Amino acid sequence: MAETGHILGIDVGGSHIKCTILNKAGEWQMDYKRVKTPQGATPESVLDTIQELVKDIPGYDKVSVGFPGYVRNGVVYTAPNLGNPNWKDIDLGQRIADLLDKPVRLVNDADQLGLGVVSGKGYELAVTLGTGFGTAVLIDGYLLPHLELAHHPVTKEHDYDDYIGNKALEKEGLEKWNKRMEKVMGILKVVFNYDRLYLGGGNADKISFNLDKNVILFTNKEGIKGGARLWDMEDKYHISTNFPKK
Repeated sequence: MAETGHILGIDVGGSHIKCTILNKAGEWQMDYKRVKTPQGATPESVLDTIQELVKDIPGYDKVSVGFPGYVRNGVVYTAPNLGNPNWKDIDLGQRIADLLDKPVRLVNDADQLGLGVVSGKGYELAVTLGTGFGTAVLIDGYLLPHLELAHHPVTKEHDYDDYIGNKALEKEGLEKWNKRMEKVMGILKVVFNYDRLYLGGGNADKISFNLDKNVILFTNKEGIKGGARLWDMEDKYHISTNFPKK
């Protein structure tokens, strides 16, 4: 079968796993498909869910995966937002490559979304507000090494995930969550001195205070096109590729 140049973009989240087909420019070739992330979310159940999700997806040549945890060289080291301790040293990129029989690039989900939305000019920060607090840092479109800022303490009792993640929103209510978010936005501004900050994720539209002019809201639908950028100029991001084992 001739290659299409199409890329299967997958976004694994704490609540849903989503996918679409992208062309080389990151343009959507089909509507989003999504299913709920399996309860307990073991590596095996996530792989089973991905297999079910993509079984009727039309032809694609490569796969890009955003995963909510610390990822390096296609290996998952942590995945606290999936609520399961079994995600230590899991070679998920290779497992997906073997499952789908396609080359795979696996990165942190915020990194993939960030690649999809930044302008590529200057020092930029992308933040996702959902189950947890995801961050991606880029300079002139180059993805910098991932930092699990979500697990850095923001108070004596809380890291960022605890402080402004979805559980905090449900427990404390919208008004208090917004006060916390306003504090966090001030911290990010001082710490990063970014040119632009991009805010996305399921809770970004719940912000009720005024944002600076260099803060831009984005949707996950816009961000998933970062899956195409992972394959654009292959040496640019220094991200390893997992090929299916023969």
